[in-house]
Amino acid sequence: MAGMIEGMTQLDVVYRYGLPPTEAVLLALARVREVYGVRRLAFDEAQKSVRVEYDATRLSESMIQQLLRRAGLDIVAIVPLYSTEPASEAQPASK
Repeated sequence: MAGMIEGMTQLDVVYRYGLPPTEAVLLALARVREVYGVRRLAFDEAQKSVRVEYDATRLSESMIQQLLRRAGLDIVAIVPLYSTEPASEAQPASK
């Protein structure tokens, strides 16, 4: 695969958040970006969501969710990336 590092499985997960992140939360999320295996965090303020690109050989989706929650992000749902259901029906996030 072009652009892929050998031995890496890149995955994306999208979470919808409730309360917008405060400055303190954004600073904590900057540290999440430094976790080995986290490749990118991208916020969509209009959709109140964050997309996390990560290496699945290093981290699991539940670990990503835990990192975001520990940073203080108010996660309310996991947004399915590929679904036949309407986009408005997001899965509740586990706590």
